[in-house]
Amino acid sequence: MVSQEDIERLRELLARPAQNIVIVSHTNPDGDAVGSSLAWREALLEMGHRVTCIVPNKYPYFLDWMTGIENLVLFKTDEAGVARRAVEESDLIFFLDFNAVSRLEGLSEVIESNTTARRILIDHHLSPGPGFDLMFSCTGSSSTSFLIYRILEKMLGTQAITRSMAESLYVGMMTDTGNFSFSFLTPELYRAVAVLVETGIDIPTIHNNVYNAFTEGRARLFGYAINRKMEVIHNGTVAYMSLLESEMRRFQFQPGDSEGFVNYPLTIKSMKLSAIFVATHKFIRVSLRSRGGVDVDLFARKYFNGGGHRNAAGGKSFMTMRETIEHFKRSVAEFAAQGGLD
Repeated sequence: MVSQEDIERLRELLARPAQNIVIVSHTNPDGDAVGSSLAWREALLEMGHRVTCIVPNKYPYFLDWMTGIENLVLFKTDEAGVARRAVEESDLIFFLDFNAVSRLEGLSEVIESNTTARRILIDHHLSPGPGFDLMFSCTGSSSTSFLIYRILEKMLGTQAITRSMAESLYVGMMTDTGNFSFSFLTPELYRAVAVLVETGIDIPTIHNNVYNAFTEGRARLFGYAINRKMEVIHNGTVAYMSLLESEMRRFQFQPGDSEGFVNYPLTIKSMKLSAIFVATHKFIRVSLRSRGGVDVDLFARKYFNGGGHRNAAGGKSFMTMRETIEHFKRSVAEFAAQGGLD
Protein backbone atom coordinates (compact mmCIF):
# COMPACT_ATOMS: atom_id res chain seq x y z
CA MET A 1 0.00 0.00 0.00
CA VAL A 2 2.75 2.47 1.00
CA SER A 3 6.09 1.55 -0.51
CA GLN A 4 9.39 2.15 1.22
CA GLU A 5 10.69 3.75 -1.98
CA ASP A 6 7.97 6.40 -1.83
CA ILE A 7 8.60 6.92 1.88
CA GLU A 8 12.26 7.62 1.14
CA ARG A 9 11.31 10.07 -1.61
CA LEU A 10 9.00 11.83 0.84
CA ARG A 11 11.73 11.85 3.48
CA GLU A 12 14.03 13.57 0.97
CA LEU A 13 11.42 16.20 0.18
CA LEU A 14 10.99 16.95 3.88
CA ALA A 15 14.70 16.83 4.71
CA ARG A 16 15.33 20.54 4.29
CA PRO A 17 14.25 22.22 7.56
CA ALA A 18 11.74 25.04 8.01
CA GLN A 19 10.04 24.78 4.63
CA ASN A 20 6.79 26.55 3.80
CA ILE A 21 4.24 23.78 3.39
CA VAL A 22 0.58 23.96 2.38
CA ILE A 23 -1.97 21.21 2.96
CA VAL A 24 -5.15 21.41 0.89
CA SER A 25 -8.23 19.23 0.89
CA HIS A 26 -11.39 19.04 -1.15
CA THR A 27 -14.50 21.21 -1.37
CA ASN A 28 -17.07 20.40 1.33
CA PRO A 29 -14.43 18.80 3.55
CA ASP A 30 -15.64 15.78 5.50
CA GLY A 31 -14.29 13.95 8.55
CA ASP A 32 -11.56 12.21 6.59
CA ALA A 33 -10.40 15.37 4.83
CA VAL A 34 -10.29 17.33 8.07
CA GLY A 35 -8.89 14.51 10.20
CA SER A 36 -6.07 13.62 7.82
CA SER A 37 -5.17 17.29 7.31
CA LEU A 38 -5.01 18.11 11.02
CA ALA A 39 -2.94 15.04 11.86
CA TRP A 40 -0.50 15.63 8.99
CA ARG A 41 -0.23 19.31 9.91
CA GLU A 42 0.80 18.43 13.46
CA ALA A 43 3.36 15.91 12.21
CA LEU A 44 4.92 18.44 9.83
CA LEU A 45 5.05 21.08 12.56
CA GLU A 46 6.88 18.62 14.79
CA MET A 47 9.43 18.22 11.99
CA GLY A 48 10.09 21.96 12.16
CA HIS A 49 8.19 23.15 9.08
CA ARG A 50 5.83 26.10 8.68
CA VAL A 51 2.42 24.69 7.73
CA THR A 52 -0.82 26.21 6.46
CA CYS A 53 -3.94 24.03 6.16
CA ILE A 54 -6.46 25.24 3.58
CA VAL A 55 -9.94 24.00 2.73
CA PRO A 56 -12.07 25.57 -0.02
CA ASN A 57 -15.12 26.11 2.19
CA LYS A 58 -16.62 25.39 5.61
CA TYR A 59 -16.40 21.97 7.18
CA PRO A 60 -19.47 20.45 8.95
CA TYR A 61 -20.27 22.05 12.31
CA PHE A 62 -20.16 18.69 14.10
CA LEU A 63 -16.38 18.74 13.64
CA ASP A 64 -15.96 22.07 15.47
CA TRP A 65 -14.65 20.35 18.59
CA MET A 66 -11.58 18.82 16.93
CA THR A 67 -8.17 19.86 18.28
CA GLY A 68 -6.48 22.36 15.98
CA ILE A 69 -9.48 22.91 13.70
CA GLU A 70 -9.27 26.66 14.35
CA ASN A 71 -6.07 26.59 12.27
CA LEU A 72 -7.88 25.62 9.08
CA VAL A 73 -7.99 28.51 6.61
CA LEU A 74 -11.33 28.70 4.77
CA PHE A 75 -10.53 29.95 1.28
CA LYS A 76 -14.10 31.05 0.57
CA THR A 77 -14.11 33.56 3.45
CA ASP A 78 -10.39 34.37 3.50
CA GLU A 79 -10.63 38.13 2.95
CA ALA A 80 -7.15 38.67 4.40
CA GLY A 81 -5.59 36.56 1.65
CA VAL A 82 -3.82 34.16 4.02
CA ALA A 83 -4.43 31.17 1.75
CA ARG A 84 -3.22 32.92 -1.41
CA ARG A 85 -0.01 34.12 0.24
CA ALA A 86 0.67 30.70 1.76
CA VAL A 87 0.30 29.01 -1.63
CA GLU A 88 2.45 31.62 -3.38
CA GLU A 89 5.25 31.15 -0.84
CA SER A 90 4.99 27.37 -0.50
CA ASP A 91 7.84 24.96 -1.18
CA LEU A 92 5.65 21.86 -0.91
CA ILE A 93 1.92 21.38 -1.40
CA PHE A 94 0.18 18.28 -0.07
CA PHE A 95 -3.14 17.30 -1.65
CA LEU A 96 -5.17 15.19 0.79
CA ASP A 97 -8.31 13.12 0.17
CA PHE A 98 -8.98 14.10 -3.44
CA ASN A 99 -7.38 13.20 -6.73
CA ALA A 100 -7.55 16.24 -9.02
CA VAL A 101 -6.71 19.91 -8.51
CA SER A 102 -9.94 20.84 -10.32
CA ARG A 103 -11.92 19.63 -7.30
CA LEU A 104 -10.72 22.72 -5.44
CA GLU A 105 -12.89 24.97 -7.65
CA GLY A 106 -11.78 28.62 -7.10
CA LEU A 107 -8.77 27.58 -5.06
CA SER A 108 -7.43 25.56 -8.00
CA GLU A 109 -6.50 28.77 -9.86
CA VAL A 110 -4.41 29.89 -6.90
CA ILE A 111 -2.69 26.50 -6.73
CA GLU A 112 -1.91 26.54 -10.45
CA SER A 113 -0.25 29.95 -10.11
CA ASN A 114 2.59 28.34 -8.12
CA THR A 115 4.64 26.43 -10.66
CA THR A 116 7.69 25.75 -8.47
CA ALA A 117 6.28 24.00 -5.38
CA ARG A 118 6.58 20.22 -5.31
CA ARG A 119 3.18 18.53 -5.26
CA ILE A 120 2.45 15.41 -3.22
CA LEU A 121 -0.85 13.53 -3.45
CA ILE A 122 -2.10 11.42 -0.52
CA ASP A 123 -5.45 9.92 -1.47
CA HIS A 124 -7.51 6.76 -1.80
CA HIS A 125 -9.87 7.58 -4.68
CA LEU A 126 -9.76 5.97 -8.11
CA SER A 127 -8.08 7.50 -11.17
CA PRO A 128 -5.76 10.21 -9.81
CA GLY A 129 -5.11 13.15 -12.10
CA PRO A 130 -1.74 14.23 -13.54
CA GLY A 131 0.67 16.83 -12.26
CA PHE A 132 1.97 15.38 -8.99
CA ASP A 133 5.66 14.94 -8.16
CA LEU A 134 4.93 12.13 -5.71
CA MET A 135 1.76 10.10 -5.26
CA PHE A 136 0.53 7.98 -2.40
CA SER A 137 -2.55 6.86 -4.32
CA CYS A 138 -3.92 3.76 -2.61
CA THR A 139 -7.41 2.83 -3.75
CA GLY A 140 -7.43 -0.16 -1.42
CA SER A 141 -7.28 2.08 1.64
CA SER A 142 -10.42 2.72 3.64
CA SER A 143 -9.53 6.39 4.14
CA THR A 144 -6.87 9.00 3.63
CA SER A 145 -6.47 9.11 7.40
CA PHE A 146 -5.40 5.47 7.32
CA LEU A 147 -2.85 6.36 4.63
CA ILE A 148 -1.48 9.16 6.81
CA TYR A 149 -1.22 6.65 9.65
CA ARG A 150 0.75 4.23 7.46
CA ILE A 151 3.08 7.00 6.28
CA LEU A 152 3.74 8.11 9.86
CA GLU A 153 4.26 4.50 10.91
CA LYS A 154 6.86 3.90 8.21
CA MET A 155 8.59 7.26 8.34
CA LEU A 156 8.60 8.17 12.04
CA GLY A 157 7.28 5.14 13.92
CA THR A 158 3.97 4.93 15.78
CA GLN A 159 5.55 6.50 18.88
CA ALA A 160 5.42 9.82 17.00
CA ILE A 161 1.61 9.75 16.94
CA THR A 162 0.30 12.02 19.69
CA ARG A 163 -3.12 11.78 21.27
CA SER A 164 -4.42 14.75 19.27
CA MET A 165 -3.09 13.24 16.04
CA ALA A 166 -4.68 9.91 16.96
CA GLU A 167 -7.99 11.62 17.62
CA SER A 168 -7.95 13.30 14.20
CA LEU A 169 -6.95 10.08 12.43
CA TYR A 170 -9.66 8.11 14.22
CA VAL A 171 -12.31 10.63 13.11
CA GLY A 172 -11.19 10.17 9.51
CA MET A 173 -11.13 6.38 9.69
CA MET A 174 -14.46 6.21 11.51
CA THR A 175 -16.40 8.55 9.23
CA ASP A 176 -15.08 7.18 5.94
CA THR A 177 -15.98 3.61 6.88
CA GLY A 178 -19.45 4.41 8.21
CA ASN A 179 -18.31 3.76 11.78
CA PHE A 180 -16.32 0.72 10.64
CA SER A 181 -19.21 -0.93 8.83
CA PHE A 182 -17.96 -0.89 5.21
CA SER A 183 -15.04 -0.07 2.89
CA PHE A 184 -11.83 -2.08 3.20
CA LEU A 185 -12.13 -3.24 6.80
CA THR A 186 -8.78 -4.97 6.88
CA PRO A 187 -6.80 -6.43 9.80
CA GLU A 188 -4.26 -3.65 9.22
CA LEU A 189 -6.97 -1.04 9.79
CA TYR A 190 -7.98 -2.53 13.13
CA ARG A 191 -4.35 -2.82 14.18
CA ALA A 192 -3.98 0.88 13.40
CA VAL A 193 -7.05 1.64 15.50
CA ALA A 194 -5.52 -0.30 18.39
CA VAL A 195 -2.41 1.91 18.20
CA LEU A 196 -4.60 5.03 18.20
CA VAL A 197 -6.54 3.80 21.23
CA GLU A 198 -3.27 3.23 23.08
CA THR A 199 -2.60 6.99 22.93
CA GLY A 200 -5.57 7.48 25.26
CA ILE A 201 -8.26 8.74 22.88
CA ASP A 202 -11.85 8.50 24.15
CA ILE A 203 -13.78 6.64 21.46
CA PRO A 204 -17.29 7.00 22.98
CA THR A 205 -16.79 10.76 23.26
CA ILE A 206 -15.46 11.02 19.70
CA HIS A 207 -18.42 9.02 18.40
CA ASN A 208 -20.86 11.17 20.36
CA ASN A 209 -19.26 14.40 19.15
CA VAL A 210 -19.57 13.37 15.50
CA TYR A 211 -22.79 11.38 15.31
CA ASN A 212 -24.89 12.84 18.13
CA ALA A 213 -24.28 16.55 17.78
CA PHE A 214 -26.81 17.58 15.12
CA THR A 215 -29.35 20.37 15.30
CA GLU A 216 -33.10 19.89 15.61
CA GLY A 217 -33.40 21.31 12.10
CA ARG A 218 -31.19 18.56 10.74
CA ALA A 219 -33.32 15.88 12.42
CA ARG A 220 -36.49 17.33 10.94
CA LEU A 221 -34.85 17.72 7.51
CA PHE A 222 -33.90 14.05 7.60
CA GLY A 223 -37.49 13.07 8.38
CA TYR A 224 -38.75 15.29 5.57
CA ALA A 225 -36.24 13.87 3.08
CA ILE A 226 -37.14 10.27 3.85
CA ASN A 227 -40.90 10.71 4.16
CA ARG A 228 -41.60 13.29 1.47
CA LYS A 229 -38.70 13.22 -0.96
CA MET A 230 -37.53 9.60 -1.24
CA GLU A 231 -38.65 7.93 -4.45
CA VAL A 232 -38.12 4.24 -5.19
CA ILE A 233 -37.78 3.05 -8.80
CA HIS A 234 -36.57 0.10 -10.85
CA ASN A 235 -38.58 -2.54 -9.02
CA GLY A 236 -37.51 -1.37 -5.60
CA THR A 237 -33.76 -1.56 -6.23
CA VAL A 238 -32.98 2.14 -6.73
CA ALA A 239 -33.92 5.13 -4.58
CA TYR A 240 -33.29 8.83 -4.87
CA MET A 241 -33.96 11.99 -2.86
CA SER A 242 -33.73 15.64 -3.83
CA LEU A 243 -33.42 18.80 -1.77
CA LEU A 244 -33.97 22.30 -3.13
CA GLU A 245 -32.42 25.34 -1.49
CA SER A 246 -35.88 26.56 -0.43
CA GLU A 247 -36.56 23.23 1.28
CA MET A 248 -33.26 23.30 3.13
CA ARG A 249 -33.86 26.86 4.32
CA ARG A 250 -37.12 25.72 5.93
CA PHE A 251 -35.05 23.53 8.25
CA GLN A 252 -32.23 26.03 8.93
CA PHE A 253 -29.78 23.98 6.85
CA GLN A 254 -26.10 24.14 7.80
CA PRO A 255 -23.13 22.63 5.90
CA GLY A 256 -22.98 18.93 6.63
CA ASP A 257 -26.66 18.52 7.52
CA SER A 258 -27.42 16.26 4.55
CA GLU A 259 -24.35 14.09 5.12
CA GLY A 260 -25.34 10.45 5.52
CA PHE A 261 -28.85 10.85 4.11
CA VAL A 262 -27.89 8.96 0.96
CA ASN A 263 -26.94 5.88 2.98
CA TYR A 264 -30.34 5.38 4.55
CA PRO A 265 -32.23 3.84 1.58
CA LEU A 266 -29.63 1.06 1.54
CA THR A 267 -31.12 -0.19 4.81
CA ILE A 268 -34.00 -1.46 2.63
CA LYS A 269 -33.27 -5.09 1.85
CA SER A 270 -33.94 -4.92 -1.89
CA MET A 271 -32.02 -1.69 -2.47
CA LYS A 272 -28.90 -1.72 -4.66
CA LEU A 273 -28.30 1.96 -5.46
CA SER A 274 -29.16 5.19 -3.67
CA ALA A 275 -28.76 8.80 -4.76
CA ILE A 276 -29.37 12.24 -3.34
CA PHE A 277 -29.44 15.50 -5.27
CA VAL A 278 -28.68 18.61 -3.20
CA ALA A 279 -29.06 22.02 -4.80
CA THR A 280 -26.40 24.71 -4.34
CA HIS A 281 -26.12 28.20 -5.83
CA LYS A 282 -24.14 27.04 -8.86
CA PHE A 283 -25.00 23.38 -9.41
CA ILE A 284 -26.65 20.28 -8.00
CA ARG A 285 -24.39 18.05 -5.92
CA VAL A 286 -24.92 14.37 -6.68
CA SER A 287 -24.08 11.72 -4.06
CA LEU A 288 -24.29 8.02 -4.86
CA ARG A 289 -24.07 4.89 -2.73
CA SER A 290 -24.44 1.22 -3.56
CA ARG A 291 -23.73 -2.22 -2.24
CA GLY A 292 -22.27 -5.37 -3.64
CA GLY A 293 -20.99 -5.24 -7.19
CA VAL A 294 -22.98 -2.15 -8.26
CA ASP A 295 -20.25 0.27 -9.34
CA VAL A 296 -21.34 3.85 -8.64
CA ASP A 297 -17.86 5.13 -9.49
CA LEU A 298 -18.50 3.96 -13.04
CA PHE A 299 -22.04 5.36 -12.93
CA ALA A 300 -20.84 8.76 -11.69
CA ARG A 301 -18.10 8.98 -14.32
CA LYS A 302 -20.42 8.02 -17.14
CA TYR A 303 -23.46 10.12 -16.27
CA PHE A 304 -22.46 12.89 -13.85
CA ASN A 305 -18.84 13.79 -14.66
CA GLY A 306 -17.75 12.54 -11.24
CA GLY A 307 -16.25 9.50 -9.59
CA GLY A 308 -15.07 8.09 -6.30
CA HIS A 309 -15.20 4.49 -5.10
CA ARG A 310 -17.09 1.42 -6.27
CA ASN A 311 -19.75 1.80 -3.55
CA ALA A 312 -19.50 5.53 -2.83
CA ALA A 313 -19.15 8.24 -5.45
CA GLY A 314 -20.37 11.66 -6.43
CA GLY A 315 -20.70 14.15 -9.22
CA LYS A 316 -22.39 17.37 -10.33
CA SER A 317 -25.31 18.42 -12.48
CA PHE A 318 -25.67 21.84 -14.06
CA MET A 319 -29.26 21.18 -15.13
CA THR A 320 -32.40 22.04 -13.17
CA MET A 321 -33.46 19.66 -10.43
CA ARG A 322 -36.27 18.31 -12.57
CA GLU A 323 -33.93 17.73 -15.52
CA THR A 324 -31.34 16.15 -13.22
CA ILE A 325 -33.86 13.64 -11.87
CA GLU A 326 -35.07 12.74 -15.36
CA HIS A 327 -31.46 12.30 -16.48
CA PHE A 328 -30.84 10.06 -13.48
CA LYS A 329 -33.86 7.88 -14.28
CA ARG A 330 -32.79 7.46 -17.91
CA SER A 331 -29.24 6.72 -16.80
CA VAL A 332 -30.40 4.07 -14.33
CA ALA A 333 -32.44 2.39 -17.07
CA GLU A 334 -29.45 2.36 -19.42
CA PHE A 335 -27.07 1.26 -16.69
CA ALA A 336 -29.38 -1.60 -15.72
CA ALA A 337 -29.79 -2.68 -19.35
CA GLN A 338 -26.01 -2.99 -19.55
CA GLY A 339 -25.95 -5.22 -16.46
CA GLY A 340 -24.82 -2.53 -14.03
CA LEU A 341 -27.42 -3.43 -11.42
CA ASP A 342 -26.95 -7.18 -11.58
